[in-house]
Amino acid sequence: MTEFILVLTTVPEEKTGQEIGRILVEEHLAACVTISSAARSVYRWEGKICTEPEYILFIKTRTALFGQLEARLKKIHPYKVPEIIGLSIEKGSTDYLGWLGEETGI
Repeated sequence: MTEFILVLTTVPEEKTGQEIGRILVEEHLAACVTISSAARSVYRWEGKICTEPEYILFIKTRTALFGQLEARLKKIHPYKVPEIIGLSIEKGSTDYLGWLGEETGI
């Protein structure tokens, strides 16, 4: 298991992404949250095919914080079943990963 992960989630509006990002950074659950430009998602929900604009949040954090981050996201996220996917960061700049660790409590 690597020390750091990139967590992905999507939100319906940029403003929602900014609010979630601010909360996660303020609470030291993430060092940084990057909000994408609008993307378009196609998915099945409650038996219907939906096509909606969404914003992707790229949440940089420590692997050890995933459980807390997941629980917090579920409380503040507008979706009933939010996408919450953690991807291991296998390699990265030593300086950047050091900063990421400092901002999340190492």
